[in-house]
Amino acid sequence: EELQAEMENEMGEEEPESEESEDEGEKPIYNPKKVPLDWTGKPIPYWLYKLHGLNIEYKCEICGNFSYWGPRAFERHFQEWRHAHGMRCLKIPNSRAFHNITKIQDALDLMERLKTQQAAKEFDAQNQEEFEDAMGNVLSKKTYHDLLRQGLL
Repeated sequence: EELQAEMENEMGEEEPESEESEDEGEKPIYNPKKVPLDWTGKPIPYWLYKLHGLNIEYKCEICGNFSYWGPRAFERHFQEWRHAHGMRCLKIPNSRAFHNITKIQDALDLMERLKTQQAAKEFDAQNQEEFEDAMGNVLSKKTYHDLLRQGLL
């Protein structure tokens, strides 16, 4: 009987301890400024929140006006699936040239500008092809054929 009484006392003592620990775990954390939580579940210090720029909101129109908090998350989002999908829908390659472009119209304008620059760089055989005569002179195609017709070469 004494052993049963001791076991009941021990069990009775353990229960209130577990209830107290559960109450502590359920207790809401005081976080009036809505800063992010660290790995322990407590809010990070406010100075650290400000230092990392987590109070700055960046919106990306290409991602469907999704908000990114802090410059690091904003920079990382350009390689993520949401931004890549938005660029694919606009029929624009998700290349390094389009980083930090968040507006749809800006991305389309940049794409047009890159297309015109690429067209200007393409080889134009009519104007850029060169010929060399027997004496080693380098002439454009048009000049070479004009001199050849005149019999000067």
